Amino acid sequence: MYFKNGSTVTEFILVGFSGEWKLQIFFFVVFSLLYGATVVGNILIMVTVTFSSTLNSPMYFLLGNLSFLDICFSTVTTPKMITNLLAEHKTISVGGCMAQMFFMHFFGGAEMTLLIVMAFDRYVAICKPLHYRTIMSHKLLNGFVILSWIIGFIHTMSQMMLLVNLPFYGNNVVNSIFCDIPLVIKLACAETYTLELFVIADSGLLSFICFILLLVSYTVILVSVKRKSSRGLSKAFFTLSSHVIVVTLFFGPCIFIYIWPFSNFSSNKILDVFYTVITPMLNPCIYTLRNQNMQTAMKKLWFQHVNSA
Repeated sequence: MYFKNGSTVTEFILVGFSGEWKLQIFFFVVFSLLYGATVVGNILIMVTVTFSSTLNSPMYFLLGNLSFLDICFSTVTTPKMITNLLAEHKTISVGGCMAQMFFMHFFGGAEMTLLIVMAFDRYVAICKPLHYRTIMSHKLLNGFVILSWIIGFIHTMSQMMLLVNLPFYGNNVVNSIFCDIPLVIKLACAETYTLELFVIADSGLLSFICFILLLVSYTVILVSVKRKSSRGLSKAFFTLSSHVIVVTLFFGPCIFIYIWPFSNFSSNKILDVFYTVITPMLNPCIYTLRNQNMQTAMKKLWFQHVNSA
């Protein structure tokens, strides 16, 4: 049932971070630096994985794809948030808002799937090292990557098909730094109870279940390594700890935002920033600063470039 109240909405107002002009400038500088670090860091990983002859294992192939998704995911929301900090009218068109939500959940769903694939890769590498290359073949890896994009597309389309036809009249203020489904649903002049439950099931419970499955899989890996050899436990823990950090930082905000999507958690700007700005930047930080092979490959490529120049 639709309830018309006022004129048809053609744009939404993103509240963002309110405050004095100096504070807006401060946020502009900080978020610009973080976004720049995200793009540069993830591109550096992609270039290193692509052109380094030593990083030809499936783990680095998946890492390169994860970096690409991080760039895409961050680019959907962060540039608009940064420009709005200096804009007098912090608006986004209805079409732009719908596109932002579509691509956010598209890349987010694909990254969620890819993180599960990376957990499977670590299980095979640590628990079945002799069969690692055979199991994690190029054909299987390409299939996993394609599957992650398909699941991301299905995940976003299942929600956007129900959201795109909702009527919006009068109220057009989104209390966030970007458009997201729970907040936009609140503005619809229609009965959205069923759609709200669907969002909880689709995004909230899916994030929570994937997070639990990933933690369980990492625990199984550590238990298996401990049974085989206590010496390998510390090495396995070091390898998996970076994955656990990425998984926790990615799924943590998702769970709070989408398990309780129509409570105050959904309009928590700190979680929004962590989810869309901080997490994509942490991927290159964690994997480059903690991974000796990645550091060595980067230095080798740099020296090769300098010598050729």
